[in-house]
Amino acid sequence: MAASFWESTQRRFWIFSKEQLAELREKLEDDEHNLVQMFPLPEWRHLSIYFNQQMNRLGKRLSMRQQAIATAQLYIKRFYTKVEIRRTNPYLVIATALYLACKMEECPQHIRLVVTEARSLWPDLLSVDVSRLGECEFFLISEMNSQLIIHQPYRTLASLQADFSLSQDEVNLSWSVINDHYMTDLPLLYPPHIIALTAILLSLVLRVTPSAGNPGANMAAASAALAHVQAGRGLASGQTTPGGAPDKDKRQEDRVGKVQRFAAFLAESNVDIEAMVDCTQELISFYECHEQYNDKATRDQINRFVKARGLDKA
Repeated sequence: MAASFWESTQRRFWIFSKEQLAELREKLEDDEHNLVQMFPLPEWRHLSIYFNQQMNRLGKRLSMRQQAIATAQLYIKRFYTKVEIRRTNPYLVIATALYLACKMEECPQHIRLVVTEARSLWPDLLSVDVSRLGECEFFLISEMNSQLIIHQPYRTLASLQADFSLSQDEVNLSWSVINDHYMTDLPLLYPPHIIALTAILLSLVLRVTPSAGNPGANMAAASAALAHVQAGRGLASGQTTPGGAPDKDKRQEDRVGKVQRFAAFLAESNVDIEAMVDCTQELISFYECHEQYNDKATRDQINRFVKARGLDKA
């Protein structure tokens, strides 16, 4: 296992530019043009939201740790850069990715239990046995070129918690943002430390949990904090927060101090600020997209091609 992300297969083979990722997906759709025309699907973010929901449902039944679920989510993202989704039964891929991720994260689940719970969860969409899941496991491993070690943002968050005196609420919000980023393309675009730092930034400047209520309201706050860093300046002592709220009480003062320390850390580091800006914008865009997500429409479109192509029986 590569102890450092910089020496890992994740950095060398599984980090793409947006253009590269778009080209990979476009080529897959071009190669399966008839299937794409016959079975239209929602945008990728909506598919990712649906897959995340189904994965968490199965993960809950198996009492899986969040890190293993996150690893499985990244396996699915990698797999679907190599294989057109309409060629597969996504429910089988989800179950297999979770089974494989549990092995890699050293919390293994018995294959029979995974199969039993998956068939119970999706009885009309999955009729596989142990051998079929085993075959799919080899398919996933092959398409990922046996490059299965995943470096997660959670580790960076844990290591920086004390440095920035993050409260438990701020850690929980950062953790939630990291969980949410697996429903975007960000894990395929940026290193895990960029994701973790962006999550910390959002936890310091957002006043509400992103997925609740008004997710885009504090975009200006996050952007302003990063703008100060890019300009080589911290936040002046006694200045209001980037969101413009007055410094009225001790809690507000503490929060301003944390933002100041975080901005100073970024200004003195070699962290790619432009990458953090893009991550912030992508996350806010995702939260806005989530408001338009239609679970029934997404489920129906996926189930339609699974049943029409007989993939529920394969």
